[in-house]
Amino acid sequence: MAFARWDPIRDLLAIQQRHRFEPAPSGWIPPIDVHETADEYVITAELPGLGRDDVEIQVVDGRLQITGQRRERDLPCEQYHRVERGHGSFSRTFEFPLPVDEDRVTADLRDGVLIITCPKATDGGARRIRVS
Repeated sequence: MAFARWDPIRDLLAIQQRHRFEPAPSGWIPPIDVHETADEYVITAELPGLGRDDVEIQVVDGRLQITGQRRERDLPCEQYHRVERGHGSFSRTFEFPLPVDEDRVTADLRDGVLIITCPKATDGGARRIRVS
């Protein structure tokens, strides 16, 4: 019986290579960052090639849901040599630790970057009770 030395980096790179160019089950998954300030949650999504009509944002049951679709470009060509940009529909849902003020959520799409600002709700949160 021969033993092979386990190299976790080699295994991770092999997995990454295997999945690098396979589309996500839903078509593609846009990269998204979520950060928090004292007053709000901010979601930044990279959506190159999408317009305002291609994206829908909803707050449902306290969760923010972003859905959209990037259509394939109909370019005249005889043969693609490489296709790395995903196409199709996507859906991402985010749940926040604290409730957000749904009426004050704003979204701005500029140069392929979507920024969603979700102000934290001021009422209904925990408050400190003074002991007398």
